[in-house]
Amino acid sequence: MNKYILGIESTAHTFGVAVVDFEGDILSNVKDSYVTETGGLIPLEVRKHHRRVADEVFKKALNDAGVEEKEIEVIAFSNAPGLAPCLLEGMDFSKRLAERLNVPVVCVNHCIAHLEIGDSVGAKDPVMLYASGANTQIIAYEAGKYRVFGETLDLGVGNFIDTFARYAGLGFPGGPKIQELAEECKTKDKLIELPYSIKGMDVAFSGLQTKLKNLRDKGVDIRDLSYSIQEIIFAMLVEATERALAHTGKKELLLGGGVACNSRLQKMCKIMCKERGVKFFCPDKSLLVDNAGMIGYLGLKMFKAGIFEKDLEKVDIAPRERTDDVEVSWK
Repeated sequence: MNKYILGIESTAHTFGVAVVDFEGDILSNVKDSYVTETGGLIPLEVRKHHRRVADEVFKKALNDAGVEEKEIEVIAFSNAPGLAPCLLEGMDFSKRLAERLNVPVVCVNHCIAHLEIGDSVGAKDPVMLYASGANTQIIAYEAGKYRVFGETLDLGVGNFIDTFARYAGLGFPGGPKIQELAEECKTKDKLIELPYSIKGMDVAFSGLQTKLKNLRDKGVDIRDLSYSIQEIIFAMLVEATERALAHTGKKELLLGGGVACNSRLQKMCKIMCKERGVKFFCPDKSLLVDNAGMIGYLGLKMFKAGIFEKDLEKVDIAPRERTDDVEVSWK
């Protein structure tokens, strides 16, 4: 009988389930995300969303993979970091399923899963620019851990974009709408002057956010603002990433996180990599956004290295666990 691992993702707005075989092939990667027309992400409402869609997403993942419940050997779920109500819903679902199937569970750090999925597209030892809603980090492996060489000093780049989008009445998530508006901008020959805050390999967005709200209140065209937002914040991220590449001496750049889906950010990174003679890697969009495929992919590596738990009472979430808190003992 074939063996499979189930991946479950629920750190924020997305509830996902994936089936991965023991060779590391992702056979299905199904998700359902919380969205709004106006307003933002309310954790308790998102948890209700996850609870409502969980069984349907699970069944579809099994069906898409052509796998039966009894063939699942282990369950991997994202226990860290993330919004506690959302993490709890994913953990509760994972525990119920593990108990019913009598299989062990693997607790997976969501941030590290974004990095580990990079080797599915050929990245061996990269610096990763991890740009998502709650997280903005520049990460690389060194001496048994994934080290954070640079990060946001206030809020994640995705949350920054979403906060402004919500202020402008664009709803959630805001990133795709901001990108669309930026592409409609007619004044690309001149940027709106905005704060550019980078300190070494760290970045900050709060001052920029205040400036943008003031400009919006004064009636500045949302398309012009969207274009300038992207140009400024992505330049900050690319500059910090280039410094990390120079510092570590690594020759690969990997993008990860939902904001990495942005075509302008990808283009700016490609230009920088070409100038530095660095290889550029970017997984498919389905593996950039929050997804269960990467959870199952890393969970399999950890399971094969003996990192799993059979006693479900010992399994818990860790909403504030940092990337560099995790001992990488599966490599």
